[in-house]
Amino acid sequence: MTMTLDELSETFELLDDWEERYAFIIDLGRKLEPMPDADKTEANKVPGCMSQVWMTAREADGNPVRLHFCADSDAHIVKGLIAILLVLFNDRTPEEILAADAQGEMKRLGLDQHISPNRRNGFLSMIERIKAEAARIVSV
Repeated sequence: MTMTLDELSETFELLDDWEERYAFIIDLGRKLEPMPDADKTEANKVPGCMSQVWMTAREADGNPVRLHFCADSDAHIVKGLIAILLVLFNDRTPEEILAADAQGEMKRLGLDQHISPNRRNGFLSMIERIKAEAARIVSV
């Protein structure tokens, strides 16, 4: 899936209501890169999520270093939220990841008002995990 945040925002604006947007988010989740079952371990679990969420990060070849994330969840809507986060963060440099305003983008899409507080907490936990991976590489 190669979509920009602007394209994502435009698609959201074209959809009439949140029921259609939720369906779109779930559809985005169906298009996630499959995560190998071997990576669905306790060590890769994202704490703070009501649903089970697993996330891995690897350094993609190249200069500068970019981080490639793979993630999955047992909840359809959460898989879609992961897909949105990957639009923002995947295959970016650690510096780009650390500078990104994920909460601002969440507001821009209206997600801050339309996902439950528990999902929002999980979303923020995923952002923290992604930023922690970037910070780990920057500090090396």
